[in-house]
Amino acid sequence: MRTALFMCGLFFLLVPNLPEYEFRMPAARMLFYAGNTLIGAVQDTDSVKGLIAEARRELTAEEGSFLMPEIQPEFRPDTEGIAEKAGSDEEIKQAIKQYMREMREPDAGRSYTVKVNDTVVSVKDADSVKEILDDALAVYDTERKFEVKLVKDTDRELSVLKAEVMRRGGETGIGQIAEPAGAAAFTDEIGEVTVPGGAGFDAFDYGLEEVGFSEVIEICESRVDEEELLDKPAAADQLTGMQAQQQIYKVESGDTLSVISLKVELPLDEIIALNDELENENSIIRPGQELLITVPEPALSVLWTETARCEEVYDLPIEYVYNDEWYTNKKQTLKEPSAGYREAVNRITRKNDEVVDTEVLYEEVGIEAVAKVVEVGTIEPPTYIKPLSGGRISSTFGRRSAPKKGASTYHKGVDIAVPSGTSVWASSGGTVTRAGWAGGYGNVVCIQHADGKETRYGHLSKIYVKAGQKVRQGQVIAASGSTGVSTGPHLHFEIRIGGEAVNPMNYVNF
Repeated sequence: MRTALFMCGLFFLLVPNLPEYEFRMPAARMLFYAGNTLIGAVQDTDSVKGLIAEARRELTAEEGSFLMPEIQPEFRPDTEGIAEKAGSDEEIKQAIKQYMREMREPDAGRSYTVKVNDTVVSVKDADSVKEILDDALAVYDTERKFEVKLVKDTDRELSVLKAEVMRRGGETGIGQIAEPAGAAAFTDEIGEVTVPGGAGFDAFDYGLEEVGFSEVIEICESRVDEEELLDKPAAADQLTGMQAQQQIYKVESGDTLSVISLKVELPLDEIIALNDELENENSIIRPGQELLITVPEPALSVLWTETARCEEVYDLPIEYVYNDEWYTNKKQTLKEPSAGYREAVNRITRKNDEVVDTEVLYEEVGIEAVAKVVEVGTIEPPTYIKPLSGGRISSTFGRRSAPKKGASTYHKGVDIAVPSGTSVWASSGGTVTRAGWAGGYGNVVCIQHADGKETRYGHLSKIYVKAGQKVRQGQVIAASGSTGVSTGPHLHFEIRIGGEAVNPMNYVNF
């Protein structure tokens, strides 16, 4: 009995120290296949995706090729005991690389695709891409101070090349073209300029400072059919030649479709065809309206900056004196301008041939310029609204055949046909200067407005205001009718400036 008890105690004492594997089932292994090829056994399927990406990066760096086969991993339980043990991460990664080497298509047929915004071209080799970009820079870098280097974009998960503009000899120019670019980014990259010590034009180094591209460029290896490949001149024309690019034109005050056509150098019929809201050359457009136009621009533009000595006639910006008692549509010139003359050292940034920024680094003024001084108002002028609801325009402003004996052949307002008794509103706030009978007008109301304009409302059946009364915009002042020289119920509406009648349709939306 004592011996039995001793053996039991010894057993329970030793059990916790027995090897762990004797009391646990081994972790399940999974067989990792690529297609029908067994890559190896793994116990962590979640890590395989990362190992594939790491293998692709390493193989790309080792062999300088980006056309690696895609791998869609498939996992199967190792029910037949094919693998003695799971491979390490390094072993699995090396097996993936070996599979990629064996499955990779031969280099024959490899091409390079260049994408700039919506423009895509494919050429036979990387040298052609580099030469196209170098030639684009050389239009402005005539001394070939800069060149393009194609390097792997390590920030991209996909196999994409980026172009770096380098000063020949290894010094970086503008920077990586694949980074977001533009005129602002370009000038920021150049940084502040320190004016050389010692006054004088000889203290500066003249010529090209920096050069780069305005747009993002993406380059990747690809395989395309031979007939889809472009030779270098054709590809260069697609990227750097003038192409019709769509832009938005915002209508300005005084614009007509004919004026816009001349401004943007685009035929009128093309502008109409691009914009569905335009029916013909007489279509109404308003300030602020956006129209679609096309302008000739290259898909890929060069940004470049140079330091240059210039002799120039220059003007100073207009100086404004603000008058808080005037409306904004009133202005008066207090001093006429006079141009000046100077010699200057300018740092000029251009997008292709268009100047986008000029910085004066040094100047010697021969003749001082005089700025133009203009006094302008700050008060927003009154607005004018249609003086009643509904109706139709039965007679417009200007010359006409007299509708009846005693009527004018030059109509000084707009007639709006409405039933008698329709409410008539003040088109704008002001002071009533007349309310009563006025010959051919019949019953009329005249209102003087703060901006100097006068409005008249004729042929009224009833008048609800009196001379000297202040009225607000939209206030009911009368009812329409057919009094005076009239062919039927309607409202005659006028706007006068300085006593002269003007076309109300230029001031009111009817």
